[in-house]
This record gives sequence, structure tokens and C-alpha cells, in this order.
Amino acid sequence: MTNDVMEVGTLVIGAGVVGLAVARTLAKAGHEVVVLEAGDCFGEGISSRNSEVIHAGIYYPESSLKARLCVEGRRQLYEYCERRKVGHQKCGKWIVATNEAQSSGLESIQARASANGVPLQLWDGPSVARQLPEARSNAGLWSPETGIVDTHGLMLALLGELEDAGGSLALRSPVERIESVAGAHLVQVGGAAPCMLKARNLINAAGLGAVPLTRNWHGLPDSQRPTQWFARGVYFSYSGRHPFSNLIYPVPEPGGLGVHLTLDLAGQARFGPDVEWIEREEYGVDPERVNAFVAGIRQWWPGLEAERLQPAYAGIRPKLKDAEGGFFDFRIDGPQEHGIPGLVNLFGIESPGLTSCLAIADLVKDKLI
Repeated sequence: MTNDVMEVGTLVIGAGVVGLAVARTLAKAGHEVVVLEAGDCFGEGISSRNSEVIHAGIYYPESSLKARLCVEGRRQLYEYCERRKVGHQKCGKWIVATNEAQSSGLESIQARASANGVPLQLWDGPSVARQLPEARSNAGLWSPETGIVDTHGLMLALLGELEDAGGSLALRSPVERIESVAGAHLVQVGGAAPCMLKARNLINAAGLGAVPLTRNWHGLPDSQRPTQWFARGVYFSYSGRHPFSNLIYPVPEPGGLGVHLTLDLAGQARFGPDVEWIEREEYGVDPERVNAFVAGIRQWWPGLEAERLQPAYAGIRPKLKDAEGGFFDFRIDGPQEHGIPGLVNLFGIESPGLTSCLAIADLVKDKLI
């Protein structure tokens, strides 16, 4: 390995949708940017294993980062997709209650959304039935701002703008060690061509790897080494035709939003994710989990044909609290939080990270000023 140290203005670790959005924003602002990605391609982690939903900003506590960045990010994302011709659709979603207990909770969801500036319309059972004749529902909330996006197309657009602004992406470049000292960051990069990089600014946007990076990081305060838990969610695709043109969600459950119906841009249906707390990163889909899916879906869609459900894929949410921990916010820690110049750590960037990516990028830029 060479002892030479190469200098670069700004390093971004992680080429998921958030890392690429951050890198693109910084490059357009005049930074010299290099993105380090451990994998063979960009976006192979969390960004390729989600629902591809553009969230409205319904469920997050008022004044939380998730609420603020989701609402602002959603506005920016729709505009960006229009301008850059990225595939998307503002298809809207229903939150359906299937019993009186769930129905009584819809008003509190509506109130929380309203506090975040998100419009939701409360519909009674007969009104929902006229819109969703195949569904069973006591009542429902309609979210007109929810949509779907081609995540791969979005990342291609962000990467293109990054490169147009003079930035670059280095694949198969795993970060092995970091030292933050004397106003600079020394980053040991492994892989087939190991090297040492010295950066004035460093953005840790490594997704599931963001917390593990802190274990071999000299000069980082202990308060910047959080504990992380993994919540896996699996998806099942639904073959053939179905009667829905909107997303359909049950009333939320602990740890997630329940097994819901999402659509891709071709109209193909898929269900998920569920919630399973796991010890290590693993993406297998147990076909037997279909039984729980069938039971949950038939609560609101009795006409489901179970034999048409097929295992699709799994994703993992990086959680900063365990199963009993309740809500946690994004952690986007800059010099104001940890006192280290030119460093921003992004921890716990789960949903609504995709929706929020452009707003997260703006916040990171602001923290570096």
C-alpha cells in the first residue's frame, strides 16, 4: 500500500440516494466532491430495497427532523422529478381502518398530519366503499400528496448532475479507518487499490454502515458512536391484475406502517414491508411469512387470492432504538453537535429518507457553513 496521501475537498461515504443527493448538492455549490462506495454499483443497499413511496409527512411528531425534511423533501422531489424527467406518479394513498378501534384513531393521525402541514381527508365507511369497492373499511383517510418514484432513475439523475458539476464516484472503495484531527479527516480506503485520502469535509452517509464506521474512527467523541438495531421488512409481489390504483395502508403498527399495498410505475402490486427484528444484515425472504401477509391483507381486502403472492425482496431499516423504544428522529450531526469542523454524520436514515433526500442534502450543506 502506498504511503502517499491524496487530498480532496469533500468526501461523501455512501452512494445511496441520500449520499448522491448530498454529493450533488455540495458539488453544485462549488465543492470538490468524491463519493466513496464499497459496493460494485451505487444504490445497492437501503435505496434498492424499499417501497419507492414518496411520503406526504403524516406520522412524524411536529417539529421533528423527519416531519420537516419529509414535507420539504417531498415538495422538492416532485419538482425535481418533473424537471429531470424521472419516473414518478402522485397516485395518492388510503389509510383504511377495519374496526371501530382503528377508526377512532384516524382523527389523531389527521391532527398530526395537519400539524405538519399535510392535508388529509377523513372519509366514512360508505364513502370509502364507493372509492374502493373491493376493500373492507369502517373509515379512511385520503392522502392526495403521496406518490411513487423510480428510485434507480432518481439516483441516475443525481449522479449525472454530480458528475456534470465536477464530482466523481469511486466504486469498490470501502472505508476501513478514519481519523479526524487538526481540522482534517484522514480516510483509509481499502479494496483493490488501497489509498489514504485527506479531506477538509467528510459526510458519513453510509446507511446501514454509518454506525459501524464509528467503531474505527479516531478523534470521534463517544456521543457520536450510537447503537444501531436492524428491523427487516420483507415484500411479496402480486402477480396479474388487481383492482387498485392508489396505495393502501392499514392503521400504523409498532415499528412500521403495517403491511401495505404499493404500486410500481407499471401498476404492478406488491405488499410489505412487515417488521422483524434481526441481529445481523441478512436479506432472505422466508416463503412461510406469506401466511401472516394473507391474514393481514384480508382484513381489508377479502378478495385477495393468496396463491398469487410471491416472495420478492427484503429491506432493512437502520433503527436507533430497539423494538420497545418508540419514535426516534434522524440524527444529522454536524459541527454544532460534535464540535469537529467539516464533519456531518447521518445516523438512522430510514423512511422517509428517500422522500427527504434533497432536503437532507440542503441541511448537510448548511451544517458545513
